[in-house]
Amino acid sequence: MSGQPTEPFTYRVFETASLTESDLARVQMLFAGNYREANFGYLEKSLGRLRYLALAAASDGTPAGFALGESRVMDLPRLPGTAVRLAGLCCVSASYRRQGLFGRLERMALAEGAIITGERSLAAGRMAHPASFRSMSANPTVVPRRGVLPTPWQQAVGSAIAAAYGSPFDPATFVCKGSGVPIGYPVIELDCTPEEWKLFEPVDRSTGDSLLGISWAPDAPTGWDDPAIRP
Repeated sequence: MSGQPTEPFTYRVFETASLTESDLARVQMLFAGNYREANFGYLEKSLGRLRYLALAAASDGTPAGFALGESRVMDLPRLPGTAVRLAGLCCVSASYRRQGLFGRLERMALAEGAIITGERSLAAGRMAHPASFRSMSANPTVVPRRGVLPTPWQQAVGSAIAAAYGSPFDPATFVCKGSGVPIGYPVIELDCTPEEWKLFEPVDRSTGDSLLGISWAPDAPTGWDDPAIRP
């Protein structure tokens, strides 16, 4: 099932800079449980890049999941002072999946320290596979889209977001280039169609690549899809 978590979890949200050794061990355990060949160097880089960590534990204290994230105000091309929600790595123990924990942890990390303005905001995340992109891809403003080359403005905004994540970036494919070694391979059964996989064809997981996705709420700025608009 999905929706609200049914297990009586306890939650904590704190700055990654204040992460204790015991909490780091919990995060590492969850990461290793979610990825084969888990690259702890990538995890460490992610912890140093995004400001907040949301951590959940089951009623017996067992680590259940974590999510990294941060909301910032950024000066994007043609869009000064934009609210940007940078979603990061999120791992949930196999024992506690399908309870809505993933979404709740992500929302908690993104809400911490955020200034709620009610204005348009940009959501962003790096995707390991089509299943993780499915929710965002339903947004009509999403970039990238299958069979559609991102416009120059979209490519420029994507480049700025990738820089915030600290990722080398191919603006034509929206692929965040990896360090040359895998991030890890998800320990999950992926029920994805061949059509969904097409967007991920340029993503080389063996070198640590991922796909950057961005989308707007409640709507995109005027001219977002116009290829004639230059950044």
